[in-house]
Amino acid sequence: MTLKQRIDITEFALRNWSAYQGKAKVKGITPEDLVAQCNLLLNSGAELKAGYASFCKHIFLRNSFHAGCAFAKITEQNRHLLNSAYRSRRDGELPVLERWFEGLEIPKAKYIDVILYSHNQLLKEASAFSKEQIVPDCDWGIVGIIGTLEPIEPPIPPITQMRNALGVKEGGSGVPIDEKKYTAAAEFWQHHAVIK
Repeated sequence: MTLKQRIDITEFALRNWSAYQGKAKVKGITPEDLVAQCNLLLNSGAELKAGYASFCKHIFLRNSFHAGCAFAKITEQNRHLLNSAYRSRRDGELPVLERWFEGLEIPKAKYIDVILYSHNQLLKEASAFSKEQIVPDCDWGIVGIIGTLEPIEPPIPPITQMRNALGVKEGGSGVPIDEKKYTAAAEFWQHHAVIK
């Protein structure tokens, strides 16, 4: 099959297969197989779902492998498993305060949210980063993979929205904060936390 548009994976997204993501990391599928599934869907007429900016799109895959849900609701029974620290996602980024579950048994995700950025956005962000970033030759690059229970994008955490608003030099995307989306995300993440 000749590809009309091509999806590839970024170095940044490969962390979803590393110890960085802990229990919620992607299991049961290789990065190459994920890319192949996404390309097959895209070039079979599947519509990319809109993301938080024009350069961001989503593909939702049914979780036929073993990825866990990336977040859980905070309850009195699991609150003692919450941790927090200042962390960077990669070298060269400023550390920000994060909160996560550690040691929590996680449900299997029903869907995988594959987050895509346009090639132009990947080039823009790579040019602002102090360490050389390899940008794949593609129309869309996978920048994130999130296990979810529904085929919808979870609210972008407030700290991620702030990082995005700071701009590409700080590891963000340059998209300003939308007060309505920020408030909704704060409400959601007040009662949920990611699972590491």
